[in-house]
Amino acid sequence: MFQCTGYAAQTAETPLAPFSFERRDPGPSDIEIAIVYCGVCHSDLHTVRDEWGGTLYPCVPGHEIVGRVARVGAEVTTFKPGDLAGVGCMVASCRECASCREGLEQYCEPGFTGTYNGPEPQTGGHTFGGYSSHIVVDSHFVLRIPENLDLAGVAPLLCAGITTYSPLRHWKVGPGQKVGIVGLGGLGHMGLKLAHAMGAQVTLFTTSPGKEADAKRLGADAVVISKDADAMAAQGESFDFILDTVAAEHDINAYLALLKRDATLVQVGAPEKPLPMQVFSVIWRRRNFAGSLIGGIAETQEMLDFCAEHGITSDIEMIPIDQIETAYARMLKSDVKYRFVIDMASLPKAA
Repeated sequence: MFQCTGYAAQTAETPLAPFSFERRDPGPSDIEIAIVYCGVCHSDLHTVRDEWGGTLYPCVPGHEIVGRVARVGAEVTTFKPGDLAGVGCMVASCRECASCREGLEQYCEPGFTGTYNGPEPQTGGHTFGGYSSHIVVDSHFVLRIPENLDLAGVAPLLCAGITTYSPLRHWKVGPGQKVGIVGLGGLGHMGLKLAHAMGAQVTLFTTSPGKEADAKRLGADAVVISKDADAMAAQGESFDFILDTVAAEHDINAYLALLKRDATLVQVGAPEKPLPMQVFSVIWRRRNFAGSLIGGIAETQEMLDFCAEHGITSDIEMIPIDQIETAYARMLKSDVKYRFVIDMASLPKAA
């Protein structure tokens, strides 16, 4: 075991604060990463506040991790000390079920192990995430970070990037298709960039008229204000694919009505309450309403390589770690363009 520093919540009511803890030394197949940047995901806030239930305390969140390899186990051949490396939302899976064998570890049938708040058999405790100085992960779940991209901007790709890339790729979005992105936030801005780079004609749907210029900068060909009934009606039955990134209550039927026959709307935003869907929204044109969850390790590496080829990173605001509670408060108000990233150099050193 070796000593680490981090930021942790001790209860659902207490703010995150400096925390000293031990991590396991790298085993034969493990990689130790010295963390340089860690993105801030809304899931971090939900978990530390126990809004989804089942939070294990102390909780060190963070699953958008980039850094440099510090040590590797004796059996590791894919990385060496000094290499850039990343870790996303999961650090283990059964590796044996049908989904894992197909490279879809995110759908591991017994359940994947989260980068934080998951069981850690090696120590008998639970996993601590990227709001920390170092992390130790099985090499299978470590990603190679392209050298040509801004490292801080890469961090959110490991959650927001793959969450949007995976459905775009699975439903074969590409040239000649008309694609809608619902919502311009941490997920939505990545959806715009990626769909544009895939060659689609991209339309942003937003409730905010002031976002048109930024949306077009990010890759939108058109912007539709979703509160404008006439503007929505003009788009009826014209979309090949829609990616809905909104995590608040909204009328899903209004977007299903925009799909062509046999087209698909994929939900990646996770509203707190169920979205009422009228069955005729899908029956009438044999439309599909689907969901998607991050991506497997191979697909996440594919996404990083695609972003390197197209010069894509997340738009970020860098913060020191002692500003994390302020960042959470701003995130609740959607006051960030478009992801917070923690500079881990700001982490207090161990005593």
